[in-house]
Amino acid sequence: MDSSDEKITANRDNGASDSSYTITDDPGAETKATSQCQDREIPSDTTDVESAHSPPPGHNDYGARDDKDAAQLERLASVATTIDFPEGGTQGWLVVLGSFCAMLSLFGLINSAAVFESYFSTHQLVDKTSSEIGWIFSLYLFIVFFVGIQVGPIFDRFGARALVATGSVLIFLSLLLLSWCEEYYQIILTYAVLGGLGGAMLNSPAYGSIAHFFNTRRGLATGIASTAGGVGGVIFPVILRELLPGVGFPWSCRILAFIMLGLAIPSNLFIKTRLQPAKGPDGLPKVQSVWPDFSVFKDARFAFASIGIFFMEWGLFVPLTFIVSYAAAHGQDATESYLYLAYLNAGSVLGRVLPGFLADRLGRFNVIIVTIALCVITVFAFWLPAGRSEALLIVYSVLFGVASGSNLGLIPVCLGQLCDHRRYGRLYSTAMMVASFGTLSSVPIAGAILDSDNGWQSLIIFCGVSYCIALACYTTARVLAVGWNPRTIF
Repeated sequence: MDSSDEKITANRDNGASDSSYTITDDPGAETKATSQCQDREIPSDTTDVESAHSPPPGHNDYGARDDKDAAQLERLASVATTIDFPEGGTQGWLVVLGSFCAMLSLFGLINSAAVFESYFSTHQLVDKTSSEIGWIFSLYLFIVFFVGIQVGPIFDRFGARALVATGSVLIFLSLLLLSWCEEYYQIILTYAVLGGLGGAMLNSPAYGSIAHFFNTRRGLATGIASTAGGVGGVIFPVILRELLPGVGFPWSCRILAFIMLGLAIPSNLFIKTRLQPAKGPDGLPKVQSVWPDFSVFKDARFAFASIGIFFMEWGLFVPLTFIVSYAAAHGQDATESYLYLAYLNAGSVLGRVLPGFLADRLGRFNVIIVTIALCVITVFAFWLPAGRSEALLIVYSVLFGVASGSNLGLIPVCLGQLCDHRRYGRLYSTAMMVASFGTLSSVPIAGAILDSDNGWQSLIIFCGVSYCIALACYTTARVLAVGWNPRTIF
């Protein structure tokens, strides 16, 4: 028996008899096993009945081969090491409903940013540049994702209850206090800081709780829940279009605040966790660090996927923030221009459900690559030449909404495919930390570009190039995982 066989035998003798490992000369063997590995707990010292087992020596947590090993190991599935998921049921779909309501509060508000940007630039902040106003929305998103670094491990360890309750209250208070704000610093503190903290508390539980109840249907379930962002992006601009001229900005914010309070009820009732955290040798739950797990970036697939999110954020928030101002600057009524944001988000609703359904069958990375490519096409083929054409701008808004909404719905499940589900909260937050710097810099950079010569044309090109880089990153991640064959489901 050679040394590799001895290691495998020893590993079985240490309690991993239910998992089989085979030596293969196939260079793609590791990547074929990736999706089988993802649903098992990596640490071997877990003691609960749903625990899984450690990988064989020479492998890291994500199935990557140690360079010192000449042989490659393929991990095969077995009943004992595969955790059972309800894949639905009353409780599972109630979790999806609760996540939907939480995402409606968070991403519905984010997807309505263009309305606030347009209003601020002509009222309270008329003396500020586009770049300065852009910092409000960038800081909000940065806090949502960056603070999520700490929220992810807390969710993994303690569950969702306290986080969702705290986040719901903070979002309610941010809009309520915003109604009295007149100064730049006041809007920063209420909308960006307080609202961002509330969003950070909701983000990880909303996505992470779905991963506790769904595995093979996770793409569909997450896609359904994430339609909330598009639904909110349709409803909130239309509500504000009616409220702002009628009751004014203060009462518009207060009405939104109480809508968020109503959405908090199902969020707090239904979002919950099912799987117990991994336990240590002492039988107590392990306490994960609240800091990013940078070791995950040793997996080149995860690293490229995370960088891809950064550039997607660069591209995404350009139209979400400036589409209303673009229409107004090209001869259309400012209030009526709110409808373009509604068109974009209406397309996003379809984009989040259908690709999620297809991703579970055709491969999550396969589908997200196609939808990123569609974003590139819509930006350069429809928005760039749109000008004063109302019809072309409507076509762009709807099609870009479909494509970009697909990206947002598939990001969590693509990342989940590359990591162990019980560490999902922390690793998802680590990836979102990278994305947070994209959101922090995207809108201010776009605003600075807009204030330059050839502003709108340069802004649109900036958006399209950002999506081109994201497309290259996700294509690279897929190639590293399963090679160039487009027929491989991944």
